[in-house]
Amino acid sequence: MSPAEDVAAARPFATLTAGQARRVAVAAQGLDRPRPAPGTATMAHLQRVVDRVGLLQIDSVNVLARAHLLPVFSRLGPYDTALLDRASGRAPRRLVEYWAHEASYVPPRTYQLLRWRMEQHRERNHWGRELALHPGLVEAVRGLVADHGPVTASELHALLGHETGPKEHWGWNWTPAKHALEHLFEVGEVTTAHRNSQFERAYDLTERVLPSAVLAAPVPAEDDAVRELVRIGARAHGVGSVRCLADYFRLRTDRAARAVAELVETGELLPVRVNGWNRAAYLHAGARVPRRTTARALLAPFDPLVFERRRLLDLWGMHYRIGIYTPPARRTHGYYVLPFLLGEHLVARVDLKAERREGVLRVRAAHAELPDDVPGLPRTGAGAWPARDVVVVNLAAELGEMAAWLGLGDVVVDPDAGGDLVGDLARRAPP
Repeated sequence: MSPAEDVAAARPFATLTAGQARRVAVAAQGLDRPRPAPGTATMAHLQRVVDRVGLLQIDSVNVLARAHLLPVFSRLGPYDTALLDRASGRAPRRLVEYWAHEASYVPPRTYQLLRWRMEQHRERNHWGRELALHPGLVEAVRGLVADHGPVTASELHALLGHETGPKEHWGWNWTPAKHALEHLFEVGEVTTAHRNSQFERAYDLTERVLPSAVLAAPVPAEDDAVRELVRIGARAHGVGSVRCLADYFRLRTDRAARAVAELVETGELLPVRVNGWNRAAYLHAGARVPRRTTARALLAPFDPLVFERRRLLDLWGMHYRIGIYTPPARRTHGYYVLPFLLGEHLVARVDLKAERREGVLRVRAAHAELPDDVPGLPRTGAGAWPARDVVVVNLAAELGEMAAWLGLGDVVVDPDAGGDLVGDLARRAPP
């Protein structure tokens, strides 16, 4: 039994129905909040999203839009993506990059909570074997960044007189200079000052990127930092298991469990039972438990609501795979598949592609979810499964908003698109 479960066992449990837990999760992520009018979202709106979710995962796949852009759309609707460029690329920065839940944008104060992880990278010296073949390269790269930063890897290669070589499977053949840059990034000596139009990192010394107030504050001790990371994850989850809370920042489960136990002792986390779960769960003391939710959102494969796949299955009955890492013959729902949230339920999955030259948002597959496996589903009233025509109307409207946000003129359903919803979508033009 984990330390957190020891504490939980000593106290009476409240009980959440599966429906309550779903609504807590949706509310904690801010997905039930009214969106601003299209195009009116401000930096304050973006800041509130960041405060709720705690991080935005970065991924290079650009089939639809960059991964970090999509969760903001899900919460704010059509917004100016220049807000994120400003937040991450201009002083004083509200977001900086590091390994959090994979590569992520995090607030600068959260970056400092990950200093212990940077020290682990220094001790492990992941690129040590490659860099040992090039003595003095790390120092040379550090010096060039100091003298010329912000600087991209390709600009650095030009300064060093290195050739990058041909691109390979995932896009780029790493050179010793790139290894040196990544080493300095991992240990926290350099970080991303901004990304250019090709989404390449422009590296600079970390002390020139982080806000001065953050640099001036003491770096938390490792145990304190881990506790704070679990606190952030717990607030973003609303309710979750130790495994869920550990996963948010990719923490070791035993370390997360100790932090959970401490947060239970202080009353910040409340031990609860979630009907149908066979493991302890923890409710954030500030979480809302709405009686109903009118949420409507397409969720990116890297949206924080769907990070932890077991939680997704246990709360929503959805066994979810993106598709991009699966051989074509084994894909069940498409290549870049987005769950569609309506109310408290994930009611459909759509495979989407932004065809920028053609000016269309292409639907390559659209599958309705079945309510059969949804835990604790009421037959009527709040939390009941929506009718099929309600799903189609709302999905068409959300696709229309997404197309407009992406600057695409229309939503087009492929003639050979898969899934049982494509016929209904094809007959309904987005408003």
